[in-house]
Amino acid sequence: MSKPRQRVERIFPPPGPSAEAPSVDTGGASAVEPRSGADGSPSAGGFDSVDAISFAEDGLRTATDDGARVNDFAFKVGTVNGTGSASANSLLLQAIFRMGIPVSGKNVFPSNIQGLPTWYEIRVNGAGYTARTPDFDLVVAMNPSTFARDVAEVRPGGWVLHDSSWPFDEALRREDVAFVGIPLGRMCVNAFAGSRERTLMKNIAYAGALAALLDLDLGEMGRIIRDDFARKPKLIDSNFTALHLGYDYAREHFACPLPIRLRRMDATRGCVMMDGNTAAALGCVYAGATVGAWYPITPSTSLMDAFGAFCARFRTDAATGARRYAIVQAEDELSAAGIAIGAGWAGARAFTPTSGPGISLMGEFIGLAYYAEIPAVFFDVQRTGPSTGMPTRTQQGDLMALAYASHGDTKHLVLFPSDPAECFHMAVQAFDLAERFQTPVFVASDLDIGMNDWMIPRLAWDDAYRPDRGKVLSADELEGIAKFSRYADGDGDGIAARSLPGVHPAGAYFTRGSGHDRDAAYTEDAAAYQEVVDRIARKLRGAASAVPAPEIRRAPGAELGIVAVGSGHGAVREAVDRLAERGVPLDYLRVRGFPFDASVHAFLEERETTFVVEQNRDGQLRALLLLETGIAGARLASIRDYGGVPLSARRVVDGVLSHLSMVEA
Repeated sequence: MSKPRQRVERIFPPPGPSAEAPSVDTGGASAVEPRSGADGSPSAGGFDSVDAISFAEDGLRTATDDGARVNDFAFKVGTVNGTGSASANSLLLQAIFRMGIPVSGKNVFPSNIQGLPTWYEIRVNGAGYTARTPDFDLVVAMNPSTFARDVAEVRPGGWVLHDSSWPFDEALRREDVAFVGIPLGRMCVNAFAGSRERTLMKNIAYAGALAALLDLDLGEMGRIIRDDFARKPKLIDSNFTALHLGYDYAREHFACPLPIRLRRMDATRGCVMMDGNTAAALGCVYAGATVGAWYPITPSTSLMDAFGAFCARFRTDAATGARRYAIVQAEDELSAAGIAIGAGWAGARAFTPTSGPGISLMGEFIGLAYYAEIPAVFFDVQRTGPSTGMPTRTQQGDLMALAYASHGDTKHLVLFPSDPAECFHMAVQAFDLAERFQTPVFVASDLDIGMNDWMIPRLAWDDAYRPDRGKVLSADELEGIAKFSRYADGDGDGIAARSLPGVHPAGAYFTRGSGHDRDAAYTEDAAAYQEVVDRIARKLRGAASAVPAPEIRRAPGAELGIVAVGSGHGAVREAVDRLAERGVPLDYLRVRGFPFDASVHAFLEERETTFVVEQNRDGQLRALLLLETGIAGARLASIRDYGGVPLSARRVVDGVLSHLSMVEA
């Protein structure tokens, strides 16, 4: 690791145009697209001009017939929260994506503002597997308090990049790991003035070192910096300086690139990088939502932040500046739910974003909306519970709570997106379903989807879309009705027609959460009460065929099945492929909506053993399947992972093989 290399002179591209906008206008949101050349092909060198390229003769792009592992590795950056490492990590992720290589980034951060350990994990996989992996080929160890943990997590034969400005604890060295020491701190002290700038630029310097070690296109990194700091030219200069400090030092002192390296592909064409909260907020705009009520809670806050930014652009009259939307920060979660439900009752499309603790507090109003049959959309960006739990860790711990939220006999429509693209589309579906069935609808995302950037297909939109408002009576229709019975089932589908306030006096009724009959009058009569709640149950049964259908993939010769939900999809998809390579084919069903439709029950009945994969301790998805389908419990084998980090394929593979080995024994 000490072989000297010839110096590469400073190289940066001239300013160039940014990537073209996606089909769905993101209003300046955080969506990154791959870079293309003038002919639409991937940019071969990442530079706007061949004249900007000045590589050393000794071969910056080493041939890969030497056993190198190309576009198939993972690395991890360990830093301290609040030191500005997010910008450097985003720079790395975006640059790899713009090279046309499938990539994913997972941010593992603490729930304080500053001072505790934070990690950023990047997986590169040319085959398109982007689920989290626990196997790291390289770790950038920038936090002395986590050196021992960081070094221990490097796989044998891997590398540790560390700041050699200070002595490294020799007791932590491993014989099977190479240590790449670069004096990042000392170089930044000499190059920059002020402690804050030195701290920030040290992060960009390690990004530059990684560019050399991994053969990351420096031109792409330069373009991103120019785009990000177009209005702050001084920051462009300082970032370029820091980037080359790390890059030049690594090139001069180590054999670059490493045996793990990047090579430009064309596998991200037609894709963008986006987080789920931004995508969901955009979906709310396209669905026609005009009212958002919220109380801040991690990890859902950025959803309302994004909705506000989109509304400022798309829901503001350009001529008058009048706002055609309302965003209300309530005093607590219960109030936020009440505002959204009240707006839905008045005819607006309204929603509230929250997380598990907020769902607990909203329970009373959720029951009101269910029983009074008022549309409202709830985004639950799940985090680790119970109680406060770990606010910045992911989990799927709210499945049962959402399905049966509130006291008494209730059941709700729940949609389960697996990535930000589905957050966008399911947001629209949620509003349509809420109004069609006049009921609360939940979109069950989680922290991994909501706050991490995912590679997704460029969002597309159908201009022919028109909102499904459901059975809403017009003034003319009300005029011709002898008596309006708000909760009467007119056509046998369990859905009663509703009126909106102010449309016509004949549509007036008393909205109540207490016992009521088909005419909305107060009652304590058993038969009148049961008529209403039985109709609601019939309505919810009908909704099973309206929620998103499950995704089913069948494998030739499969005798076993596997079921998953939400963000675990990527890991399960990869695990299914890995198990097939080992001679264990599996049919795969991904749950996308609740109540379950008939195909879910049929899938479970087809085989004696089906694995249920989920990210909670108690097997909530399995419990829902048992309750709703009546399948025998012995036929559902549980694989659970609930430590707070995103699911990995290895965890699924190990779970399946462990179960099969016990059965064989």
